[in-house]
Amino acid sequence: MKDSAFLLLPVFFPILAGVLLLLLPKEPARRRILTGYTLTVLVLTACAACAVIAGGPVQLTLFRLTDQLTIVFRPDLTGRFFAGVVTVVWLCAGVFSLSYLRHETANKRFFGFYLIVYGILLALDFAGNLPTFYLFYELMTLSSVPLVLHDRSHAAIIAGLKYLFYSLSGAYMVLFGFYFLYHYSDSLDFTAGGVLDPALIDGHTGLLLAAAFLMLLGFGVKAGLFPLHGWLPTAHPVAPAPASAVLSGVIVKAGVLGMIRVLYFLFGADFVRGTWVQTTVLILSLVTVFLGSMLAYLEKGLKKRLAYSTVSQVSYIVFGLLLLVPEAAEGALLHVAFHACIKCCLFLCAGAIIFQTGKTRVDELRGIGKEMPVTLWCFTLCALGLVGIPPLSGFVSKWYLCMGALDSGLAPFSWLGPVVLLISALLTAGYLLPISIQGFLPGRDYDYAGLRSREAGPVMLIPMLVLTGLTILLGLFPGLLTGALQPLIDTIHGMCGAIAQLVL
Repeated sequence: MKDSAFLLLPVFFPILAGVLLLLLPKEPARRRILTGYTLTVLVLTACAACAVIAGGPVQLTLFRLTDQLTIVFRPDLTGRFFAGVVTVVWLCAGVFSLSYLRHETANKRFFGFYLIVYGILLALDFAGNLPTFYLFYELMTLSSVPLVLHDRSHAAIIAGLKYLFYSLSGAYMVLFGFYFLYHYSDSLDFTAGGVLDPALIDGHTGLLLAAAFLMLLGFGVKAGLFPLHGWLPTAHPVAPAPASAVLSGVIVKAGVLGMIRVLYFLFGADFVRGTWVQTTVLILSLVTVFLGSMLAYLEKGLKKRLAYSTVSQVSYIVFGLLLLVPEAAEGALLHVAFHACIKCCLFLCAGAIIFQTGKTRVDELRGIGKEMPVTLWCFTLCALGLVGIPPLSGFVSKWYLCMGALDSGLAPFSWLGPVVLLISALLTAGYLLPISIQGFLPGRDYDYAGLRSREAGPVMLIPMLVLTGLTILLGLFPGLLTGALQPLIDTIHGMCGAIAQLVL
């Protein structure tokens, strides 16, 4: 594998650009200059990231303390896939924010941290081993807190501190497992099938299973896994809409990526399969799916309802991953991409409605489709995708998840999983579709005479239309993604080793 300094570009270019933006004096950072600067950095970084995603095997070692403790970038199929999802969502939400925050006095600070987090997320995706992943995972948490704290209100400060407390608690759980992996493996490089040394783990299986569980639970904090989901419905409503969009669409997926690395590239699927770790996390994921949907159904605040929805939907992914069968894993990875596009669009639609009307509660949105028809159509189509209505993308991923569960033979999850997913889909329809129905069909007693257009401008509409288009396109032509994901599925599920015999 050849070394390539080009890997520095998509990672450190936006980080340095963001730092420079934060250091610039206030006066030169006028709106047009700021907009052009931010858009240029986003586009150039997206192009560089796409070049890495489409390129061949490369790596770059930045620092080496020992053979195990190195900071190295080595984009594999998993990292390239997640980097692609991050790039699409980050670019769309970034363009939206150029108009959404145009009147903000603190928009320079927002865009500075927005660029920094983008670079750190790409570093996280391109990480070649656990030390590199953990370093940038922590940096992602610290650098994304200012996005939650943006308006510096009391509620924002409390939400930011809660987000930080939960995230650091999860990171400490991961660190616990880090110590044991360092002791019981020859390498911490991400390797399909796991890195545990069979000669070292004999007699320590119980301890290592506990370490694996804590690492999964620690990364599950960022993914909103029950009972550590409390930061999500607190942070999303107070953050600006573009920040809520990337928190829900991308940053929670960093926890999912961490769980994938633990399951398939560090401990190995064979080591976890059939153990109490698999059973416990599967139970937690189904509890989270149902609980998140029910809380979203009962919630009246628009952004908070979408936040609870994220709690539920991300655990669809966790459930698929923990079944440890190829079809369910493929459904989980598809849902990573589909949910990112759908939920980012839903938050952007909510942000546009709040920006144009000031309405933040669901019961205030009656007739909103008459004033903002394009925005509500985008919301409706993405809501249908999230429910799982064909031919939209959400249907495809949920079909794979249910078929994978049914074929897994893992009682009782082979039948309980599809039942819970179906109930969650019905609840999803119950908390999203009435917004569209009342928005487009407000009834005879609605004041039609007072209607006026409040549609968002093109800078806000274009990202929403792009994400809605992707939701439709990937539902009609899922082969665009399934074909690209198949080599990854074959890799992570084609690795079997002697570790499974030690577990048994």
